[in-house]
Amino acid sequence: MNYRVLLYYHYTTIEDPAAFSEEHLAYCKELGLKGRILVANEGINGTCSGTIEQTEQYMEAMKNHPLFEGIVFKTDEAEEHTFKKMHVRPRPELVHLSLEDDINPNELTGNYLSPKEFYEEMQREDTIVLDARNTYEYDVGHFRGAIRPDVETFRDLPNWVRDNRELLDGKRVLTYCTGGIRCEKFSGWLVREGFEDVGQLHGGIATYGKDPEVKGQLWDGQMYVFDERLTVPINQVEHVVVGKDHFDGTPCERYINCANPECNKQIITSEENEAKHLGGCTLECTKHERNRYIVRHEISEEEAALRIAELEKELTAK
Repeated sequence: MNYRVLLYYHYTTIEDPAAFSEEHLAYCKELGLKGRILVANEGINGTCSGTIEQTEQYMEAMKNHPLFEGIVFKTDEAEEHTFKKMHVRPRPELVHLSLEDDINPNELTGNYLSPKEFYEEMQREDTIVLDARNTYEYDVGHFRGAIRPDVETFRDLPNWVRDNRELLDGKRVLTYCTGGIRCEKFSGWLVREGFEDVGQLHGGIATYGKDPEVKGQLWDGQMYVFDERLTVPINQVEHVVVGKDHFDGTPCERYINCANPECNKQIITSEENEAKHLGGCTLECTKHERNRYIVRHEISEEEAALRIAELEKELTAK
């Protein structure tokens, strides 16, 4: 494979995120990278793709930059770019927990656990494994036995913990996320909330899946990623499908965006069911006047109307 995907973050102080973003965007475009990078006073968080040569040059430049000493990159091979464009944007925060008094991971965070330590710790009887991601990320893949917080955004997680504290009190709490950045703040918040024994998977699921000793064991399904691949495999020993088709509940781990541009909800579904529902997550979305599936597949108005009528008939019969 000639391309590579980079996933990274680094908490540091960037005095002028807007100016840095502008300069960094120009540099990334000059290299030929594509991706999405966020810059804040508290640091940088990015994922981008490029050729092996381009990504090597980028990683070398970042490692030699005085602001990013010690930065760690997770890498993955790819057949082509996994992004369409290059974006570098200033933000108030890298990740948003909706806290009045935000957590500085350089001052407070949970104990770092290597993949091997995390693998061993999550098998202890006194341990609770808490997924720090959103429900749609959990639904396509997660650690076996991990708790699924009912949250649609990261900022909802603290309230969920407060409402379900009895599940965690007195337990060894392990938390994990895609690349580790969300856990840096979330695990620190757990410590500040009074949980005494908190551990986080250092480097996230992305690092766990690459570990030559653990080989992604005890991970079921696939890992959701924020690029055009949408999901990638983690467990190198066995593959267990945990995702369920949005329409019929059958095993599936293929994500799509709803064809209604005003909805754009991500759902798990097969190609067959996507075609049957014309890409819509509901009948209302299927019937939307700007259905992207209909446009993309050049389906005539007559054909679309016929298929929608058949779908309505079937759903009414149920």
